[in-house]
Amino acid sequence: MVNLLNVGKLPPALEERLAASYNLTTLPQQPDTIQFLDAHAAEFTAVVTSAAVGLSAELINRLPNLKVVSNFGVGLDKIDLATAKSRGITVGYTPDVLNDCVADIAFGLMLDVARGISSADRFVRAGNWPKGTLPLARKVSGAKLGIVGMGRIGRTIAKRSLGFDMPIRYHARHPVSDVEWHYEPNLSELAHWADFLIVITAGGAGTRHLINAEVLRALGPQGFLINVARGSVVDEAALIEALKAKRIAGAALDVFENEPQVPNAFFEMENVVLLPHIASATVETRQAMADRVYDNLRSYFKYGAVISAADAS
Repeated sequence: MVNLLNVGKLPPALEERLAASYNLTTLPQQPDTIQFLDAHAAEFTAVVTSAAVGLSAELINRLPNLKVVSNFGVGLDKIDLATAKSRGITVGYTPDVLNDCVADIAFGLMLDVARGISSADRFVRAGNWPKGTLPLARKVSGAKLGIVGMGRIGRTIAKRSLGFDMPIRYHARHPVSDVEWHYEPNLSELAHWADFLIVITAGGAGTRHLINAEVLRALGPQGFLINVARGSVVDEAALIEALKAKRIAGAALDVFENEPQVPNAFFEMENVVLLPHIASATVETRQAMADRVYDNLRSYFKYGAVISAADAS
């Protein structure tokens, strides 16, 4: 039986399913992980992890016979893909199956921050309705939508916007050949044009603080930022300053730089919507993700290739 090392945070049902098919060991449960690896690292040919935990170059190099990694999630920024590639290690992940739910949350956040839904709920619960009314909110239908990233989820978000009659432009590293929407090579220009800027690009060193003070200034006092990508993509200090100075109208965030720690400054702002990284957190999508983690491993050991392979280029 294949020895499988779990280093991530996985749903219990997935762990049970993996344990039924593989000789599964969960590394964080070992009393002394370093001592355990010293004694057993060579026994493992497969690793399962999660986007929140990833897999470092150090750990990859501690596992001399590692052949395949199966990741629960689409986030690959915490997996050292370059090291895996140099070792000929296959990395599988879970794209496509979470596109709809992440796009749904992106739109939910946009509607919430623009129309003040969460803020209005707090207003009613606090018993303030008999005392007065809320300020007028911002209309979403017909507003200009800028999308940062035009991968699978970006495309799904763009399709959602058609029902809201929203003009779309997008920014990415390169133009996408098979989409109809206008490509904007300059991110600040996109922000200046947009009423709502949704961030759904990959995380990692290449996109760290891509949304910076300059982009936020370009977004302007009537513009809203929505981040469903990775917390590292947005410069949180610059965002807090922009919100305090009213250089942008509001923000809606599902992800943060140092999760689960969230800056206290956000808690004091009524024009900020905060979620605990739940974009893919539905029963249906998490089950589909778990199935893909399992199927990636099964496919590798049966056919020599995973179903959904990460690109290390």
